[in-house]
Amino acid sequence: MLIQLSQGLNSFLHEVFISNFTWWAAMGVFGQLLFAARFIVQWIASERAGRSVVPLAFWFFSIGGAAIVLAYGIHKRDPVIILGQALSFFIYFRNLALIAKERRERGRVAVEGDS
Repeated sequence: MLIQLSQGLNSFLHEVFISNFTWWAAMGVFGQLLFAARFIVQWIASERAGRSVVPLAFWFFSIGGAAIVLAYGIHKRDPVIILGQALSFFIYFRNLALIAKERRERGRVAVEGDS
């Protein structure tokens, strides 16, 4: 039984990661890695600050990873990937807009404080 399970697993892994591995699959994996990198960036920033923070790079990794995974989902015609990634762009760009607004306001306060 263990031998059959091992052979079945080996066959599955070979089919998924060798036989079916295409240029598009490589792009999808790259997108997922880019998307996952945002959590590493966030973790490092939080450890350095000693509190939970979300650095600007987190949002750029989110956009880059989502764009690549969305392209992969469109190519594969996968509605789950398409909907999940397409809807996330609003959140990522909205967060960047809020950060830009906060920085502009902070800059205005600093300039007004100098006067």
